[in-house]
Amino acid sequence: MKNLTSLITGFTKFALKPFNTRFKQLFENDPSIDRGYQVDITCVNEGGLAPMEATMELEIINHDIDNMVFGDSTVLSGKELAIDHDGLKEYLLEDRRLQDIDIQIAKPGESCRIGVVFDIIEPRAKEAGSGSDFPGLLGPFAVAGQGSTHVLRGSAVTVIDPSAVPGITSKVLEMQGEPASASPYGNLHHLVLSPKVLDDSPRHVVQNVLRMLSVKAAVYLGNAAQGKKSDQVEIYSQNENDNESREGIPRIAYIAQIHGHQMTVEEDEPILYGSNTEGMMPILLNPNEILDGALVASYWVMRVETYFYQNHPLIKELLSRHQSKEITFTGVIATVAASKETDRNRNCMLAASMAKSTLKADGVVLTKYGGGAPHVDMGETARLCEAMGMPTVVQVSDSSGDRKAESAMLFNYPEVDAVVYGGGGDTGWDVGTPERVIAGTPGVAKTLKDMKYIEGAALCGITNQQGASKIRATVY
Repeated sequence: MKNLTSLITGFTKFALKPFNTRFKQLFENDPSIDRGYQVDITCVNEGGLAPMEATMELEIINHDIDNMVFGDSTVLSGKELAIDHDGLKEYLLEDRRLQDIDIQIAKPGESCRIGVVFDIIEPRAKEAGSGSDFPGLLGPFAVAGQGSTHVLRGSAVTVIDPSAVPGITSKVLEMQGEPASASPYGNLHHLVLSPKVLDDSPRHVVQNVLRMLSVKAAVYLGNAAQGKKSDQVEIYSQNENDNESREGIPRIAYIAQIHGHQMTVEEDEPILYGSNTEGMMPILLNPNEILDGALVASYWVMRVETYFYQNHPLIKELLSRHQSKEITFTGVIATVAASKETDRNRNCMLAASMAKSTLKADGVVLTKYGGGAPHVDMGETARLCEAMGMPTVVQVSDSSGDRKAESAMLFNYPEVDAVVYGGGGDTGWDVGTPERVIAGTPGVAKTLKDMKYIEGAALCGITNQQGASKIRATVY
């Protein structure tokens, strides 16, 4: 099987390919189109108000992890991360909503099954004085996506939901065999947190505890990389968006659903800069903001994990093509799938209009969040983009439980003719009894241990809305 990076690259190149030729024809037919725009942003940081360049630059400082162990202190030595178990536990238990927390390590290839998973996050921390960690959620408000961020590449913080039970919308992590190979998480070293929340805590309180645990632990581990030599440094920037050197290069906007409001958000549910996105209309974001902690998965984490916001393959591919001047990546329009028709019509109209009028896009890439209902918003947004002269590619995950193509067609607009279909939800694997199970309760542990078959839809990372799935559905 090809590695994850090559699969992501090929997947996204497929998404762009159907309309690249049409972009070229568009520019040849009308080379006089004005494609310049300026963005004036002010960011708030610990030093007060500071002007921010329209072109943001994010430095990702990667530290590769090939082993994770418990030790006397939390320290990064070469490629081994040692974790102070008691020190981390004491830090996390500062949240008085917790009774206790179990902390374990799961390694690639180990006979281990984990569930039910609330979320998976990559450990990372801002370079001291370089910005805010998960601003608005954990750290103070500041614009994400600039400065330097340390990343423990090859590791993850995985949080178990103690109130959830295995089912069609719950997630399991398998560390061995074919299911592990099919998931982008099977080759990571996982710090697994299994909390015990105070008895009789409301469901939304439990979920908020889980969210805070995830980001606190991620930053705690990420800080071990401060002052350490890096294995690789990546620079992300949208430079020269309106430079004359980009004349004639197709301008691409990315419209990203970041939540689906068919699932009602809780008041304390942080999604974007700590906001629960209720009443949200489409907004412009620099792609670096998504990569750098502005966005986390909602409490309803169906087909999405925060790990792949941090490593968003579509955004990284678009930025790479921007740097090579194959395209001009104009920016991200973050939107939500609405629960009411009036909100849906408004959001779809505004998202398409912003792509055309504000970002002056020649084409659009569009992804959704969640299950079937957000298809409606996605289809209508794509239809409007096409009507405004912006060829649009939509990327969706498999929604056909019976493997029939007609079951997956939740919208049918002839003009929306470029669809990348990420599959996996209707496949599965026979599995044996694992040697170790990490679960929130004894009952869930027994259910997981007795599993003989795991459906793709129930395995973390198989159906992924950001384009990171290793499996793609094909109609034949």
